[in-house]
Amino acid sequence: MLVGSVLAITIVLGILIALLLDQAVLGINIVRLMVIAPFFVMPTVSALVWKNLLMHPVSGLFAWLMSAVGLQPIDWFAEAPLTAIVLIVSWQWLPFATLILLTALQSLDAEQREAAEMDGARALSSFIYITLPHLARPIAVVILIETIFLLTVFAEIFVTTGGGPGLQTTNIAFLIYSQALIHFDVGTASAGGLVAVVIANVLAFFLVRIVGRNLEV
Repeated sequence: MLVGSVLAITIVLGILIALLLDQAVLGINIVRLMVIAPFFVMPTVSALVWKNLLMHPVSGLFAWLMSAVGLQPIDWFAEAPLTAIVLIVSWQWLPFATLILLTALQSLDAEQREAAEMDGARALSSFIYITLPHLARPIAVVILIETIFLLTVFAEIFVTTGGGPGLQTTNIAFLIYSQALIHFDVGTASAGGLVAVVIANVLAFFLVRIVGRNLEV
């Protein structure tokens, strides 16, 4: 759930933001730097900022905005903990996806776009039949790299929810930690580590094959 949701958000928003940043306007380099900046923030710092400054149910920015429009503030980490983790992790990985996709967009031959415009193709048609196929390879690369790293998400869960409420935000990485260092069940933690290695290698195998097929096209 966590990996799939983050992948969907980062790829869809990454494409949209990359399209916006692929424009020749004044100050676009500064905007690009600001968009990419969250990727260089440490996960622990990012989680603390989201927990205490943005998602706090009393003094957070989201609570203030909801109160300003007459809505009841949400206690994110109690009522929607998994959604909160997805938003935090997506915010961290969105700059990475945007950077890869923006680089790919800038390598797209401008003559193809001009030819499509001269043939009367609309913006949506040009995106579907020219831009999107050109982004197939970088999208596959983003999926491959993000999937491997998203399986090891730990700091965001540890700092915000501690794997709870219950087991709602407990992934394999946090489960291994809790079994080994909280419950001192080294056997179960070792088994979980072995399962994590197997899952990561199986996913990497299939994703590498997908990337290989795209590179051969």
